[in-house]
Amino acid sequence: MIPEERTDDPGSGEESARLQPAGSVREGCDPLAQTLRGRLQSRRAQVHQQINKELRMRTGAENLYRATSNAWVRETVALELSYVNSSLQLLKEELEELNGSAEVDRPAGEGVSVPMIPLGLKETKELDWSTPLRELISGHFGEDSASYEAEIRELEDLRQAIRTPSRGEAGLELLMAYYNQLCFLDARFIAPTRNLGLLFQWYDSLTGVPAQQRALAFEKGSVLFNIGALYTQIGARQDRSCPEGTRRAIEAFQRAAGAFSLLRENFSRAPSPDMSPASLSMLERLMTAQAQECIFEGLLLPSTEAPQGCLAQLRLAQEAAQVAAEYRLVHQTMAQPPVRDYVPFPWTTLVRVKAEYFRALAHYHAAAVLCDSPSAAEVDCPALSQAFLGLPATPGPPGAAPQEQEGRRMLERVPTRSHAGKAHLKRAILGQEEALRLHAVCRALRSVDLLQAVLAQALRRSLARYSELDREDDFLEATEAPDIPPKTQQKPEIRAPSFSRVKVTDIFHRLGPLSVFSAKNCWRLVGPVHVTRGEAGFGLTLRGDAPVLIAAVIPGGPAAAAGLREGDYIVSLNGRPCKWWKHAEVVAQLKGVGDEGASLQVVTLLPRAEPPSTGEHRPALGALLRGQKECGRGPPAPGRASPRPLLGWSRKAKRGKTRGRLSPHP
Repeated sequence: MIPEERTDDPGSGEESARLQPAGSVREGCDPLAQTLRGRLQSRRAQVHQQINKELRMRTGAENLYRATSNAWVRETVALELSYVNSSLQLLKEELEELNGSAEVDRPAGEGVSVPMIPLGLKETKELDWSTPLRELISGHFGEDSASYEAEIRELEDLRQAIRTPSRGEAGLELLMAYYNQLCFLDARFIAPTRNLGLLFQWYDSLTGVPAQQRALAFEKGSVLFNIGALYTQIGARQDRSCPEGTRRAIEAFQRAAGAFSLLRENFSRAPSPDMSPASLSMLERLMTAQAQECIFEGLLLPSTEAPQGCLAQLRLAQEAAQVAAEYRLVHQTMAQPPVRDYVPFPWTTLVRVKAEYFRALAHYHAAAVLCDSPSAAEVDCPALSQAFLGLPATPGPPGAAPQEQEGRRMLERVPTRSHAGKAHLKRAILGQEEALRLHAVCRALRSVDLLQAVLAQALRRSLARYSELDREDDFLEATEAPDIPPKTQQKPEIRAPSFSRVKVTDIFHRLGPLSVFSAKNCWRLVGPVHVTRGEAGFGLTLRGDAPVLIAAVIPGGPAAAAGLREGDYIVSLNGRPCKWWKHAEVVAQLKGVGDEGASLQVVTLLPRAEPPSTGEHRPALGALLRGQKECGRGPPAPGRASPRPLLGWSRKAKRGKTRGRLSPHP
């Protein structure tokens, strides 16, 4: 569904007070971009522009190389191409470092936690809406386009503001408000056989390569992508050392995953790599894994409700194994073509580091169960220890000895709890050392002191624990610790952004209700016609709100004599626009007129097959509705906008079906 329309009358010919004053800065916009993330985004925009320039130079050089047969020119062009390719490679590496800057969005708290992976926003150029909108308003809607200058300027200012949203809830609301306005624009100005004629250009968030399309769906999809990217930045900045910050981080990553999931379900032919199904699937899994990591971090916080002792350590071991499994799945997705060709190398490395780190953490908590739990814990959770930690089952009831000597030797070789704990600690140490090695391989990650501190602290803790156990006299051979089966009691939910909480009013509200006054409909304006009151009234029946429909006309009555027909919509009464009036208001005005009668202007919807400027016959209501059905349209809703398809590039569109448009509510 598109956002709900207002049914109050905004007035005629006057600029509504809801319009933003010219030259003012919108709430949620950060045009100066003075924050660290803002400066990083500005540098990304500069790199995007440089990449675009180098690509144009390379295209021109390649065309010249193919067109010329002069050996000296071809040699010069080849040298220039090698220089351009080198510049592009350097710009690509710089963009990868900017995309992988985890230090920028480090949590606000002072606690030590693993950094998250935020996503940079897509950049775009300025856009001139005025020319196509003026043509539509004057040509199709029959209105004076000069009277809509304030509305067009409001739309342009709103789009300019979403290019630099602030990194917070206000920035999210700004992006959602523009997205909702795009839904209104799509419903009012876009016809199945015609677009606005605008060229929307957005830069790829991962590669910096520009992509262009004339479909408004590309604009909507890019804004939705930026909403998901902004959620990732908000989640990465939360202080996860407290329960409230952890909850907000989980919510932000779940919303980001929901935004990317909506894009993946509705876009099949995206013109840029970051919006391809493979990339969106990778981003969705990455945000789900980061939400799972925040859930695990929430379990580490002190709480009176959390289980203690053996059960608590077992749950931590399983939850850490679940996080490791999620990141291994993300890494497998990143390693598949074509994602591996443009995903930043610091992302791939950090995902591998996290997979090793949390798998090692699972073994550490498993060792804590075996080494720290008192002997009474064996009675409390023997089945759990056997199932999840690999301890052997007790060979018979207490006091029963094996009958054969081989059975006695087998019982003597049963490892103790401390011995099994050492095996898990050994795997934890190996995993943490591997995580540190991977961290040292990536130049971008080496500069992230916070990540190195977390890994080094975990390794020191495991080594200290292992050295304590190693002092004990233990002549049993070392056993191989089994893997910890992943399990979680709180799986992340993929939640779509809540567009419905951002209330907006259609900027072009004065054009009339969308159910009638849109580019998908054709109509004929009739009047003004003068209708006098007869003995039985005006001789017509009215129905519906905004606009009011003439449902029936009595043959031979005053309305029929004036030329009114069934199916006409009343748009003006005694010179006052009444497109948004309710049924009761129109009836009250008609009852209040005297013997002089009323002056009405009406519009009649025309079937698509009939040109709006030909023919004098106007069909009755039944014939009008039948003609609409034959043309693929149902009867227009009198009060509210009808359900809208979300994005024009659906998979089903190839088969001639209409996809449902993304609704601005979850």
